[in-house]
Amino acid sequence: MIVFSGILIITLIFVFGAFAGLAAYALKSPSLRVLSDPEFIFAVLFTLKTTMLATVCASFVALAIAYILSYHSFLGKKVVGTLLGLPMMVPPLVNGIALLILFGPVLGKFLTRLGFPVVFTPAAAVFAMWFVAQPFAIQMFREAFASADRRYTSLARTLGLTPLECFFRVELPLARRGIVAGIAMTWARTAGEFGATAMVAGITRLKTETLSAAIFLTMSNGDIETALVISVILLCIASAVYVAINVSGGTHGSAST
Repeated sequence: MIVFSGILIITLIFVFGAFAGLAAYALKSPSLRVLSDPEFIFAVLFTLKTTMLATVCASFVALAIAYILSYHSFLGKKVVGTLLGLPMMVPPLVNGIALLILFGPVLGKFLTRLGFPVVFTPAAAVFAMWFVAQPFAIQMFREAFASADRRYTSLARTLGLTPLECFFRVELPLARRGIVAGIAMTWARTAGEFGATAMVAGITRLKTETLSAAIFLTMSNGDIETALVISVILLCIASAVYVAINVSGGTHGSAST
């Protein structure tokens, strides 16, 4: 146990030191003027709009998928689960290239004829965030459903409730805490997305510029102070989301009623 405790302490020091150093360096050379910069304001608003839309889409789809994978058995279930989890395992740039090919050579002309071009547009950012974050949502929702007591579902079915009624009146309420935690983690994942978004949506100032892209652009221009301020803002957002999830109980309290 002493060895394990030592590993824990060293890891804590490593993680805390990295983020504490980031915050301390940003405060040492504050560049709060960035908060009133039109480009920064655009990046904040663009990030909020795209991440919220991507989170809604990913959560809605993931909820249905997680329910099917949790409560039903079918041929090829493991294959389906593996395929749906691939975006979480491969590098973000690979996800971006895959989406670029899909919305470019494969579907590009068809989507353009429909008046809905995707590549290098704000819509591409939403699709990229959705694509990358959805496996996280599926995984967390499956854990939430798994933590729910199946006896309540069986009891509800014996009382005459339909599968749809069981879902909304029994299974969903039992898993609500885990689902809320999953939605929060999904949003945090979309907010931090960069690689896939950069590939399929581009990094164009005042068009497809997210906060993550703003960090890349400011660092490329040598404006380290601005990049530090934006980094600390994202760090604070991520910390707040994670603390809120832990305080609420996350998936461990999903079965509590």
